[in-house]
Amino acid sequence: MSEMRVVGVRVELPANQPILLLRETSGDRYLPIWIGSVEATAIALEQQGVKPARPLTHDLLKDVITGLGRRLEQVRITDLQEGTFYAELVFDGGIKVSARPSDSVALALRIGVPIHADESVLAEAGLVIPDEQEDEVEKFREFLDSISPEDFRGAQP
Repeated sequence: MSEMRVVGVRVELPANQPILLLRETSGDRYLPIWIGSVEATAIALEQQGVKPARPLTHDLLKDVITGLGRRLEQVRITDLQEGTFYAELVFDGGIKVSARPSDSVALALRIGVPIHADESVLAEAGLVIPDEQEDEVEKFREFLDSISPEDFRGAQP
């Protein structure tokens, strides 16, 4: 199990599909995960420190967990089957709840708990970016700094 950190989210064109990019904290593998636009917005808002006037779903879930006297200890990305990633929320008392990685990461960012990925997932889907491609990663980070949550809303009819 490797601890991961969130590099950020980005919209891939022309499909307009958001992608979440994670990186090993003590390694050189990246883990790209396709996610929905709502979750991408939730992750981007939290990374940018934007606090909405009303709680979003992930903020509400954080408040429910706290209100019930539970503690989220970590998030685990546990499996990859036929292109679909699986995750679980690990609570105090050994309670585990199945969840989508995108929701899990959005919640982990809000609560401040570690994100881990199973070695089998990293072995199958992890990418090592050679040094000469580090410029691309830096461009990705610069892109993340320049986007706003509205970029994830999609085209208006």
